[in-house]
Amino acid sequence: MKKIWLYGNWKMNMIPSEAEEYCKKLLDALKKEPGAYSKENLEICLFPPFISLPAVLASISKAGMVRAGVQDGYFEDSGAFTGEVSLKMAASAGASAALAGHSERRHIFGEENEIVAKKLHKALQIGLTGVLCFGETLAQREAGETMAVVDEQLRSAFEGLDGTEGKGLILAYEPVWAIGTGKNATPSDAQEVCAHARRLAARKFGEGDYIPVLYGGSVKESNARELLSQKDIDGALVGGASLKADSFLAIYEAFRKGFEA
Repeated sequence: MKKIWLYGNWKMNMIPSEAEEYCKKLLDALKKEPGAYSKENLEICLFPPFISLPAVLASISKAGMVRAGVQDGYFEDSGAFTGEVSLKMAASAGASAALAGHSERRHIFGEENEIVAKKLHKALQIGLTGVLCFGETLAQREAGETMAVVDEQLRSAFEGLDGTEGKGLILAYEPVWAIGTGKNATPSDAQEVCAHARRLAARKFGEGDYIPVLYGGSVKESNARELLSQKDIDGALVGGASLKADSFLAIYEAFRKGFEA
């Protein structure tokens, strides 16, 4: 059975006390069936709001397969950037990963490819795992522009990175039209784009197999088995279904039990 990367983006949800309770439930579930969960077959990363990051880190401090990252971060280390939190600050607080280019950052906050690239590069330079999110809108998909959009987003983010930095990279395909809509790409559509992204990464970094490629977009227990069974989908970046520990872990369970059946 292949290793699965199960990443949960909480977005603007969960205050510290709620985060603590969530982590307790998650860790209790992992302990109930220890043989099913190990670093070799599962990596969990939670992306809480900044204010809840310390609570999550304290809760998971002894859980080897669970780590925590930030949903965003600014690329400057310090300065007159009111309201921002730098990626360096996030790392100093204990975060080990950072999302860059999530569709909501791109389409609600207007982050262009250049800004996404700066954030990704900074995360990788300071030793964080950089999770590069990419994907097309519904209009772009219907116009047959999916691969062109993906190419542009990935090439822009890859420019200036070397093979060493590539080893800290994770790719996350999230079609914008499937985020929080209840819709999701078919397994074959998701596989096609994820395979394309892996080939681009391989051409850039020399060997792309070490770069996990995740799918995000209304992933849940009912579709997890088909999606995670695809050859070039290594895991899931989960939004709404990650807000409850049992539904989040059920995504991995659906794949594991389907594989063992």
